[in-house]
Amino acid sequence: MIRDITVGQYYASDSFMHRLDPRVKIIGTMAFVVMLFIINDVYSYAFSILALAFGIYISKVPVEFIFRGIKSILFIVFLTAFLNIITTRGTHIILKFGIISVTYEGILMAVKMVVRLIMLIIGSSLLTLTTTPIQLTDGIEILLKPFSKIGLPSAEIAMMMSIALRFVPTLLEETDKIIKAQQARGADFESGGIIQKAKSLVPVLVPLFVSAFRRADELASAMEARCYRGGNNRTRMNKIVFNKNDYKAIAAIIFYVVVICFIIIFV
Repeated sequence: MIRDITVGQYYASDSFMHRLDPRVKIIGTMAFVVMLFIINDVYSYAFSILALAFGIYISKVPVEFIFRGIKSILFIVFLTAFLNIITTRGTHIILKFGIISVTYEGILMAVKMVVRLIMLIIGSSLLTLTTTPIQLTDGIEILLKPFSKIGLPSAEIAMMMSIALRFVPTLLEETDKIIKAQQARGADFESGGIIQKAKSLVPVLVPLFVSAFRRADELASAMEARCYRGGNNRTRMNKIVFNKNDYKAIAAIIFYVVVICFIIIFV
């Protein structure tokens, strides 16, 4: 399961989406996420699925690699669906167990939430799968730069976000190594109830936190040794500029938002 998490990983390829400006991909991802929380009918869901499928197609990232990340959130998906089924009230009752009622409206809400969660994970994964950490840092920093006039440290925020994303696969790999080392020593992470499984994770969490703090200290020392000073008078070897493909992508993002808004308002 540890290796199934794809958020934060980069998939090297030479696709249309890989060549896009990171600012366009960040804006497109944000627009897609916002629309996911607005849509509520079958037509807007269908159009969003088509848009996401088109994004996967032009990214040239294998579909099985993208959907592998869903395995890590299956428990959250099923739990969300279950809670929506038993808590959503409606007039069309299908089953009733004491005070718990399973309604048609609850099942419909659960399906919508599951689809929304899956699209949210895949859409977010596409951003990191097609954008290197350096490009992501530059894109976030440039997008936040106007807010620096009101005292917002855009360079520092961009660096923290990119480091957090960059270390997701590193910490997952470290967790996998610790679990295998504990299993080799006889630790059991599978048997028992929820409480027993939670207790069995203590031997994993302690060395993981120690490793994370050690890596953070090493990274801070390395940045200080290289005289890192945030965004003050910093230059870039490779400046990111818009090209014709970026303008096409912006037009596609605007088209997607307009169509979703049209469906929500008029359909």
